[in-house]
Amino acid sequence: MSTAPLFLVDGTDGLPPAGGSTELTGPEGRHAATVKRLRVGEEIQLADGRGGLARAVVEAVGRDSLAVHVVERVTLDPPAPRVVLAQALVKGDRGELAVEMATEAGVDEVLPWRAARCVAKWEAGTRGDKALARWRSTVREAAKQARRPWVPQVGEPVTTGALAGRVGEAACALVLHEGATVGLRELAAAGELPGGGDLLLVVGPEGGITAAEIDELVAAGARPVRLGPEVLRASTAAAVALGALGVLTGRWSI
Repeated sequence: MSTAPLFLVDGTDGLPPAGGSTELTGPEGRHAATVKRLRVGEEIQLADGRGGLARAVVEAVGRDSLAVHVVERVTLDPPAPRVVLAQALVKGDRGELAVEMATEAGVDEVLPWRAARCVAKWEAGTRGDKALARWRSTVREAAKQARRPWVPQVGEPVTTGALAGRVGEAACALVLHEGATVGLRELAAAGELPGGGDLLLVVGPEGGITAAEIDELVAAGARPVRLGPEVLRASTAAAVALGALGVLTGRWSI
């Protein structure tokens, strides 16, 4: 049996309590009524993007809205450790592919990173704002597709200096690098992956991370690590790493 579709409820009121009713309107209601073509009696999920999740049943279908009755409501804790992805800017739609796949794989926060070898620059102004908006929209839609009650936050672009500051705040910081001599499995076997707090995962651009950037991040406390014998693209590395971390930590425990 497939999982009931999930729709995001925006606004300060959040999700209604169990036993209550609400109306799904706007783009979400339109999608539910006209694209998904949901019918009375079908079950859906509602989420507030902050861990709140409700199971609801459709009571009535409008032209572009649904009236639903909430059967059950829960608040879920985020996975631990919390994975923060510093994703170097990637040219074209490969950047959106990177954050889409990372969201479906469970990332909790995304930091767009202005690495030295990034072709995409995201300069301040309209073009940079539009690029950031595309990443945020992509993450939101990917969270819905993956039936996630948590929608990852996508922060403002960071420089290498600012990223080094986040390294110092994290419980653990890993830089994916093909030249590293230690793999994720070795770190897990040595008990060096955290059980809680932030695990900062750094993915460089297609042109690679410069030696100066590695030095700065390592000086701040980061550790270079490799996933395996293959060299992955900047758009796929984070998703593969998140899958490995899901298995090697308690993030995927049920």
